Amino acid sequence: MRPREFDHDEVLRIAFDQFWRKGVRGTSLSDIARDAGVQRGSLYNAFGSKEALFLQAYGRYAEDYLTTLQKALGTGSLRKRLTAFFDLTISNFRSGTPPRGCPTTRGLMELGAAEGEGLDEDARRAFASLVSRIVALVEDTFTAGAARGEFKGDAAAAALHIVTVTRGLAVLERAFGDEAQLRKIAAGTIDLVLGRKGD
Repeated sequence: MRPREFDHDEVLRIAFDQFWRKGVRGTSLSDIARDAGVQRGSLYNAFGSKEALFLQAYGRYAEDYLTTLQKALGTGSLRKRLTAFFDLTISNFRSGTPPRGCPTTRGLMELGAAEGEGLDEDARRAFASLVSRIVALVEDTFTAGAARGEFKGDAAAAALHIVTVTRGLAVLERAFGDEAQLRKIAAGTIDLVLGRKGD
C-alpha cells in the first residue's frame, strides 16, 4: 500500500516549529510525523534523515527571514532602519509561548554534540550562510546611509558589530527573558554606532 501524499510545505513548517522549540536533539521524527498526521516512514522516504529534514526546514526559514529583513531595512533613515532590524530580531527571539529564542543560535549550540545526536558540518554551513547574508544586508544599509550623509564610518565593521550584538542578545534572551533589557541594549548599540540623537 502506498503511503499517502502529504503537504511538503506544511511538514516543513511543523518540523521547524518543533526544531525551534525543542532543538534537533529534543525533536523526534515520530513527534513531527504525529503532529503532521503522516507516517514516520513517509518522512524518511521524503527527507532521508532528521538532520536532512532540519536543513530543508531551516533553509526555508532563512529565506523567509531574509525577505522580511530586506523589507525592514528598506525604508526610513539609517537610524530607523537599524531600529527596525533590532525590532525584527528581538521579536523573532521572543516569538512563541514560551519564547523560542533564536533558531540559529540554538542550532549552533548543538554542533559538536555526541555523534548521531546533533548537527553536522552541513548545518554549520547553513547557519554561517544565514549570518553572512544578514551581515551583507546590514552592510548595504550602512553603505546607503553613508551615501545619504548619515554615516561616516566603516560600513563592513559597523555591520559586523551590529550583527555580533544580536548574537549576544540571543544569549541574554535565553538567560533572562527580559525584552525591555534587549531593547535598551539595541538602542544603546545604535547610539554607539551612529552617535546619540541630537549629537
